[in-house]
Amino acid sequence: VQLQASGGGLVQAGGSLRLSCRASGRTGSNYGMGWFRQAPGKEREFVATIHLSFGVTYYAESVKGRFTISRDNAKNTVYLQMNSLKPEDTAVYYCAADLAGVVPLRTPLPAQYQYWGQGTQVTVSS
Repeated sequence: VQLQASGGGLVQAGGSLRLSCRASGRTGSNYGMGWFRQAPGKEREFVATIHLSFGVTYYAESVKGRFTISRDNAKNTVYLQMNSLKPEDTAVYYCAADLAGVVPLRTPLPAQYQYWGQGTQVTVSS
């Protein structure tokens, strides 16, 4: 399984960006995909996740109401629409796939995801 993330960039505070992550390979249909981020000197933290079959989503409190995760099953692609961006959202964003298909009912750990994309930089200027 390979994940290809795109859509990062530089934006002013209050602006918006949309990240995309396309999965290729033998994912099956019952799997989840998530977004994590890592700022310099900080640990990787959970952002949002979605189950591709059931459409169940889960968000970190810090992005709830500002970020929206969605999927296009036909394209094996997950999107992260990020609105009202803040300087503290600056990080490298990674998408990840969980082929075990755990329905997200709580904050997942990075170890739950077996495959990771290469990361895309998001920089929010103040």
